[in-house]
Amino acid sequence: MEQLLMVIHVFACIGIVILVLLQHGKGADIGAAFGSGASSTVFGSQGSGSFLLRLTSAFAAIFFITSLSLGYLATSSQKKLTGVATSLPIALEEQENIDANSANQQQDNKRSDTISPNED
Repeated sequence: MEQLLMVIHVFACIGIVILVLLQHGKGADIGAAFGSGASSTVFGSQGSGSFLLRLTSAFAAIFFITSLSLGYLATSSQKKLTGVATSLPIALEEQENIDANSANQQQDNKRSDTISPNED
């Protein structure tokens, strides 16, 4: 679930950046009025303002929702990890006891190999 939200979030970020770069600034309309280029003839006589604005708003809403969702998932998974972290010292102590026991057994095996009964 978290990976899916992350992918959607990244696509929303890229979409917002592209859409913002496609939009005209405030001064672009003044320049077009004085004849310095075509004024958004691709999207019709009114230009691309309303279409790109609505699309940017949709991507911004998706970005906002995925940001909140990822933040919630991060805090809920962090709470789960603190439960594991409280039992971590006990697990480490048990592992040290297991390691110490296996080391003692290896030493006992070496002693039994060196002290073998005489076979005459």
